[in-house]
Amino acid sequence: MPKTPIIWKDEELSPIRDKVYQYIKQSIMQGVYKSGERIIERELADQLNVSRTPIREALFRLESQGFVKTLPRKGVVVSKLSPEEVIEIFTILSALQSLAMKLAAQKATAAQREELTQIIEEIDHALAQPNFEQEHWHFHFKINDVICQATQSPRLTQMLDGLSDYIRAFVHLGYELPGRMRKAMEENRDLARAVRDGEAELAEYFTKIHVENAKRAYLEALDKE
Repeated sequence: MPKTPIIWKDEELSPIRDKVYQYIKQSIMQGVYKSGERIIERELADQLNVSRTPIREALFRLESQGFVKTLPRKGVVVSKLSPEEVIEIFTILSALQSLAMKLAAQKATAAQREELTQIIEEIDHALAQPNFEQEHWHFHFKINDVICQATQSPRLTQMLDGLSDYIRAFVHLGYELPGRMRKAMEENRDLARAVRDGEAELAEYFTKIHVENAKRAYLEALDKE
């Protein structure tokens, strides 16, 4: 958990409960809080320079969404998925993402395909650097933004957003396996290339492989805990 107190800017003060919620949620998704780790209200309140009321509200909201849970004699902890839950979630994600990639490959504009070309070049450059891991989420989000726009399907995008948020809260465990982070970046690059080239079936195939590998990495890491 970060120790330096947060200084909220004036434009960030309203509504404070939403800022607190987003901060905790992002901390979970970025692996600052690990699965099974306890979240202490008092420490968070001190860290964020707020009262404990918005902390409680945020944790209640996150619990309703499955990100955290309250355990007897332990308090609030980051949720830990069972193997069965992991398989279910990744199965749904695979179906939705495969459809999104297929639609994007079919419908992407020339400008969007050019943007993917730029991202592919940036990924190749990043992979040649010793600290390439720091860039993974940056490219992940950039590719997803282009893909979601290219699908021209707001409802599909909305479903993916909710599910992807949930997945990102737990995939960090899989990324702890040696080589998985690099492999995931390479898979994202291949996905982007297939969409850019209009190869709908190939994009769909690469997506299923990528999600399956992510699932296996998570389950393997989970088994080692």
